[in-house]
Amino acid sequence: MGVWQSYRLRVQRKRWRVRALRKRRELKVVADRTQQIRPEDILIFSTLRNERVRLPFFLRYYRAMGVSHFVFVDNDSTDGSLDYLADQNDVSVWHTRASYKKSRFGVDWLNWLQRKYGHGHWCLVVDPDEFLIYPFCDTRPLQALTDWLDASSIKSFSAMLLDMYPKEDLNEKPYQEGQDPFEIANWFDSGNYSYKKNKRFGNLWIQGGPRSRVFFRDKPEKAPALNKIPLVKWDRRYTYVSSTHMLLPRGLNQVYDEWGGEKASGILLHAKFLDSFNTKAAEELTRKQHYSASVEYRAYAETMRDDPELWCKWSEKYINWRQLEILGLMSKGNWA
Repeated sequence: MGVWQSYRLRVQRKRWRVRALRKRRELKVVADRTQQIRPEDILIFSTLRNERVRLPFFLRYYRAMGVSHFVFVDNDSTDGSLDYLADQNDVSVWHTRASYKKSRFGVDWLNWLQRKYGHGHWCLVVDPDEFLIYPFCDTRPLQALTDWLDASSIKSFSAMLLDMYPKEDLNEKPYQEGQDPFEIANWFDSGNYSYKKNKRFGNLWIQGGPRSRVFFRDKPEKAPALNKIPLVKWDRRYTYVSSTHMLLPRGLNQVYDEWGGEKASGILLHAKFLDSFNTKAAEELTRKQHYSASVEYRAYAETMRDDPELWCKWSEKYINWRQLEILGLMSKGNWA
């Protein structure tokens, strides 16, 4: 990368940081327990709207993994999400009625909160329907991973988003509050993924899976990106650029080995496709607060009218992280 391009990226990073500083005015604190955060704590940062039914399992899952504190931005939920979060002893939550789209889809809000509370911590940025799987997660807590990353001088950890879906119709098994969503949505595409390098930011761009196969089959280049870098040893100088797809400084995006080896990586199991999917998609299409004039949600609405099947004969039933490693979807690298 040339000197001029490096300079432009530094300027852009500064601009995103200034933008986040301004956007902090849109956030109103509802419950601030950040004084409880200890220097060694692993933190979660998340934005949400109307995810009340998902929250009990989400919190239980990550607490068991070793997350010590949760920082949420509630974007004007109407289903009780805000009150529920405000009652949790390990949660700090802010509320806003401001535009999700004009905050760069929540990135500005979380960049500000991470700058203020995440500096020096391993921070995990996930949505309430995203569940991190990493090597040895069945026997080792998340801090074992972050300790190894620290010892290896690695500051960012990637995890491909893996869309999970049921074999049956989405409405056949209603999701119950507190339930493990992968009791219902326990199938995934084991292949059907494309990779290319983003030359400007240095990250991999991954597409595919059931959303490409079913909802964007005629225009796969428009399918949602599946590449994520959700776990970062945060520094107040850092900034996410587009969701958790890429960051600045640019070096944080180089979470893969260009020379044919393997770096440790994980998976974000994505529990999007439950019985609530149609209602959620219709709401978001109406709100028009998502990327590229909500092209993703228009595709969902148009395709769901035909009652499509996400399951196909090439679908694989989820077992554990070792299965995902064998399939080449994640790697333990040299972490033994």
